[in-house]
Parts: sequence; structure tokens; C-alpha cells
Amino acid sequence: MADGAGPKHPDSIILPYRGYGNAEKLVLPGRVLRDKPMRPAREGERRWRNFIAFLKQIESDEVPWARLRARFRSVVRELRADREGYFRLELPAPRALAAGWQTVELELAGHARTRALGRVLVPSEHARFAVVSDIDDTVVQTHVMSKVRMLLTVALSNARTRKPFAGVAAFYRALEAGVNPFFYVSKSPWNLYVPLAEYLEVQGLPEGPLFLRNLGLRMPRDHKCTAIAALMKAYPRLPFILIGDSGENDPEVYADIVRRFPQRIRTIYIRSVNRAPARLAAIDGLIGEVARTGCQLVLAPDSEHAAAHAAAEGLIATSALRAVRAERRLDA
Repeated sequence: MADGAGPKHPDSIILPYRGYGNAEKLVLPGRVLRDKPMRPAREGERRWRNFIAFLKQIESDEVPWARLRARFRSVVRELRADREGYFRLELPAPRALAAGWQTVELELAGHARTRALGRVLVPSEHARFAVVSDIDDTVVQTHVMSKVRMLLTVALSNARTRKPFAGVAAFYRALEAGVNPFFYVSKSPWNLYVPLAEYLEVQGLPEGPLFLRNLGLRMPRDHKCTAIAALMKAYPRLPFILIGDSGENDPEVYADIVRRFPQRIRTIYIRSVNRAPARLAAIDGLIGEVARTGCQLVLAPDSEHAAAHAAAEGLIATSALRAVRAERRLDA
């Protein structure tokens, strides 16, 4: 089920998205919607049922200007959602804040029974690096270069029927190693937050905050850059690993992050899904550009190749590489 959905007013629901925090503040986004309970995905679900569920997710019915009250330990804040029901809560972090997932209580003002529990990730001080990953055509095949195929793939499948690329789950678990934080940045709309969060859980991928976009608005060119820059400012001592694909502009976006934050990006892994000569030549130029900062951009055909490089660089354990290979063979 989606994070934190709890007792609610019959006309509305608070849907908190996974947030992130540090020793100074906690950031928790979310949305207030009319109550539309969605049951978990099923393995043998018919495609037409998946399509109906997809339409329900896209056709959201927001509660504009909703007033909320948030509580974290002794800190209480009141806030108001915008006209599309979105809210962004920022709370000062108390002293001696423990690492891990923190729980924030949310309540709809005037409707005490409409409540939810939001979750905020505070990375461990023992983290070696943070990982930011794209989702479409990076974690799961979506055919992002063909908008029609992409729409059909997403609309006719669900969290259980869509499988990640072979070996990617084992590779990501090896990078996380129980301590390194994961964040997901995607062009998908917030309307698909629930199935995407469910997908990560069902497929055994590391849990982490998602950074999506508002549906119906023109996609800002700097959507991913803005999200990654916010994370880098939140965790100034952590180096970052960026993972994406060559289908659209992940290499260019990540190279721009390297320009803005030199010495902060440890490695960039790009799944090679567009093998056109012009595209390969463009990425080759970016490889040379980012190398001057000490960052490596690795164009990998699959997760096993990326994992082999990560093992050689000491980013994952050698034993984890064997797990990636085993999972890839099993998936194949």
C-alpha cells in the first residue's frame, strides 16, 4: 500500500510522498486527494484491468487549498496545499536525529480522522555515497524513445507484471549495501507515484524518495537537474553515483550536474538503449568531458557490465557481482 495512508475522512485522503532529510531539516512532499482506494497489483491481472487502474491514477481528483497540520515529535507545523492539492512540508530537525526512516504525522485540519503517516529518509553517517537513478528504460524497459509504445507499456501492465532489466535489482541492492541512500528521479507524473512505489517494493529494489513531476504542465528542461542539485546541497559531504540511460537526455543532464558540482560525482552509469552512431558519438564526447573532473561516465549494455565496473572501483563487493550475474541469468 502507499506510504502512510491511515484513517481518513470519507471525502479525502492525504497521500504523503517519501521525503528526505538531514541534521538540519526534514522535507516531506505530498498531495490531498478525494478518496480513491487502489488495491495492490496482482500477478495475473488482465491487461484491460491494468488499463482501467491506469486511467484512475491519471484522472486524479485533488482537494485544492487543503489545510494540514504536521507533527514530528514536539514540532508542530500548519501548512496549506496549493490549488492542485500538492503540499511541501519543511520541518526543523531535532537534535540527535537518528538515521533511517523518520515518521511524520499528518492531519487534515478540521477533519481529525483524516490522517496519514509520512516517511522521511535521513541517511546514515556511515554512508559512502548516495545514488540517484532514473526509472524508465534504466530500471525497467519502457520504450521511452517511442511515446506510443511507452504509453501502452505503462497503461497495460502493473507493478508485478513489469519486470526490471535483468540483474538491475541485485546491482542496486549491492550499491545500497544496507547503508547508502537511493533516490529516484523520473519524468513520470506524481499521479503514478503509488504504482511506482509499489513497483520498487515488489521487485526488490532499494526503497527511496521519488522525484516526479506535475501532470499537465510542460516538462521543465531542468526537472532532473533541480532535483539532483537539491539533494547534493542537502548532503554536501556525500559523493554521488548517477544512473540513467541513453534513450533521451540523461547523459547530458548528468554532465551538466558535473559542470555545476565538480568533484561531487563519483561515477555515471548509462544503460545503452540507443545505439545509433550519432548518439554513441555524442556520449563519447561527454565521457571525455566529465573525465577531466575525475568522474567516470560508463556506457554499459547491461547491469552486469555496470556491476563489474563498480566492483573493480570498490563501489560494491566482489561477492555482490556474483549475485548480479546469477540474477541476470535467472531473469534471462
